[in-house]
Amino acid sequence: MTHTRTGSSINRRDFVKTAAAGSAAFAGFPSIVPSFVLGKDAPSNKINVGQIGCGRIAQTHDLPETFKHKNVRITALSDVDRERLVGCKKLVEGWYTKRDNRSPEIQSYDDYHELLENKDIDAVIISTPDHWHAQPAIEAALADKHIYLQKPTSLTIEEGRQMSDAVQKAGVVFQLGSQQRSMNPWPQFKKACELVRNGRIGKIHTVKIGLPFDPAGGASAEMPIPEGFNYDMWLGSTPYVPYTIDRVHPENPHDRGGWLRLEQFGAGMITGWGVHHIDIAHWGMDTELTGPIEVEATAEFPTTGLWNVHGKYEARARYANGIEMLMGDYPNGVRFEGSDGWIFVGRGNVGVTASDPTSGDNQAFQASDPSILGSEIGANEVHLYASPEQHQNWLECIENGKEPISPVEVAHRSCSACLILHAAMKVPGKLQWDPDKEQFKDNIEANKLLSRPQRYPYGTNYIQYKYS
Repeated sequence: MTHTRTGSSINRRDFVKTAAAGSAAFAGFPSIVPSFVLGKDAPSNKINVGQIGCGRIAQTHDLPETFKHKNVRITALSDVDRERLVGCKKLVEGWYTKRDNRSPEIQSYDDYHELLENKDIDAVIISTPDHWHAQPAIEAALADKHIYLQKPTSLTIEEGRQMSDAVQKAGVVFQLGSQQRSMNPWPQFKKACELVRNGRIGKIHTVKIGLPFDPAGGASAEMPIPEGFNYDMWLGSTPYVPYTIDRVHPENPHDRGGWLRLEQFGAGMITGWGVHHIDIAHWGMDTELTGPIEVEATAEFPTTGLWNVHGKYEARARYANGIEMLMGDYPNGVRFEGSDGWIFVGRGNVGVTASDPTSGDNQAFQASDPSILGSEIGANEVHLYASPEQHQNWLECIENGKEPISPVEVAHRSCSACLILHAAMKVPGKLQWDPDKEQFKDNIEANKLLSRPQRYPYGTNYIQYKYS
């Protein structure tokens, strides 16, 4: 199926597969499309979607939210863990069988590069660990696939810039899984940002963001690598370290993996949930395409156990418009403070997956004066982008060629603000940031944290594609 692009498309000259040891594709079970499937329900009129990464987020969120739309066919799956891949294939086939009395042919790939070579696939969902976000997103853009990417966008700011540039050049539709922007299941975030942008609490001066913290712990003793698991490829661009289950993902694919708590693969909650809340702060502050100009932070880091991401922390970021963003031990959510009052917005007791850290109460939308929350936004006031649901918005934009609610540069800026603050946790004192050059001013140590060495042949610096 041919879909409208959001910009000028690149002609792919060479699509060179990155080979990984033990990688091979194996076909799914064929099914026959009945002759009566015509018109708008014909397979040729559907968006063929491939899923890259078949773990917790894929099985409990991304795939279910995509499957529910009739203009989609999930036709391919990829994962470096054969057990998860087989289990996910059975899950998706079961959904189709229950709904349609038959399942389409679903191809399964150990190596996602082979999925990207499939010209019948229009779009991909990338639900991999954080250190495997930027590279497959860039490669998907080069393969002319539309992209839904789970947050955060990248492991480093350098990777994020490479990804944003590549996606924009390709002109494909990119959507970040920053679902707090969409009306389902949290309409309060859009309303809060509209109220702030339209001056209902006066001139905004401070934003306070509260996040949960990761625990210390984790066993580091080396364990045998499970059969059918391409551990080398899973490590990707990061250094080789011995396998242990607390470093990777648990046996239950619906549980949170230990990699979330290791700096080798991410930055912890500052990016894991920080992207969600900073994205909302940027939306309300009208700073979506820039970043802070000054940051400072302190953090506690574990001294025992395998897991080493930050625990409790305090951070401050100042923006060019004078607004200060404070992060730390506040209620989980975003509080906008202005000259005439405040508005707090959070998820309350509504999560996306069973493992989401919710507040356990219904206090998701509050204000210094409750009447503020019911204020109507006038016809001539600022009306923010209205998206029914994040995956639905992405699919609609693939069909109509419009920009989605969480496009790639906005996504990169939300993530980079988190990574800047993470750098501030490591380098003491106030750091001056240039959001245009995306560098710290006069601080060599802080600038070293904007990129990481990449382990060949993996990483954004070793992508084997060529622009025409």
